Amino acid sequence: MSDNDTTPADLGLPERPRRRRGALVAVIAVVLVAVVAAALYAVNAGTDDTAAGRTKVRIGVTDASKEYWKTYKQLAAEQGIDIETVNFSDYHQANPALSQRQIDLNLFQHVLFLANYDVSNDDTLTPIGSTYVVPLSLYSQKHAAVADIPQGGTVAIPNDKTNQARALLVLQQAGLIALKGGGTVLSTPADIDTAASKVRVVPVDAAQTVASLPSVDGAIVNNNFALDADLDPSRALFGDDPNSPDAAPYINVFVARAEDKDNPVYRKVVEIYRDKRITDQVVADSKGTSVSVDRPQAELERILAELTATVRGAK
Repeated sequence: MSDNDTTPADLGLPERPRRRRGALVAVIAVVLVAVVAAALYAVNAGTDDTAAGRTKVRIGVTDASKEYWKTYKQLAAEQGIDIETVNFSDYHQANPALSQRQIDLNLFQHVLFLANYDVSNDDTLTPIGSTYVVPLSLYSQKHAAVADIPQGGTVAIPNDKTNQARALLVLQQAGLIALKGGGTVLSTPADIDTAASKVRVVPVDAAQTVASLPSVDGAIVNNNFALDADLDPSRALFGDDPNSPDAAPYINVFVARAEDKDNPVYRKVVEIYRDKRITDQVVADSKGTSVSVDRPQAELERILAELTATVRGAK
């Protein structure tokens, strides 16, 4: 026994009968096992209130104020699932929060964004359900058609890695630029064949693309920023096709930790989101631009694996 050890006698307390020590240790062990088991269950399957027969699932989102979340929560509650939306103002916070078990799922990103995150952070977050694809569109305050944009004109594009590459592909499809080798989901302005291109691009923060419209011939604007600025999607000069096979990297998905991908509660959460009452509200909120997508989980995993290999190969 070290000098720092104390006994009941040292504290002026009577010794407990030794014959009860084994029983006490056994009781403590049983209690600890029960506590650990309960904690693991709560982490791996949402918070399960067995007394009430309900399960709580925390979903990380970036649009918690939207009306469709209210409808979604009501539909989930009818099936014994209490949804808590955890709103993130920064897109880059929701994946670490999921990985660190602060939330159970998230829904804010497309598959390519997830692939970039997993590779950059050596993580294994995975898609468990598809939701919708929204187009990435070209807007202009100076021109009424793509053909009106002059030779040597300027187009602003988002400067973040994922949206920048997609914006370049959109401009290529519109005939305004040419990308060396046809371009990829990882293209950068350095890949532009300037001699074969009609316009030059100006990368800016995605949130500033709308503000740049008065000073450029056009701007590629993310759908959320376009809607926030009351831009009319029907007046966009061009946009990529959400129904095209090329849109697969941009399918928005429910994401879970890899060990939870087969959780039946989480699969039910995805199924509820596909209710027509939800999808109709999502489409209406996007002013008709969102296109609902229902892809099997295995296919989403395949798309992620291919994109992950592409991103890793470019490192």
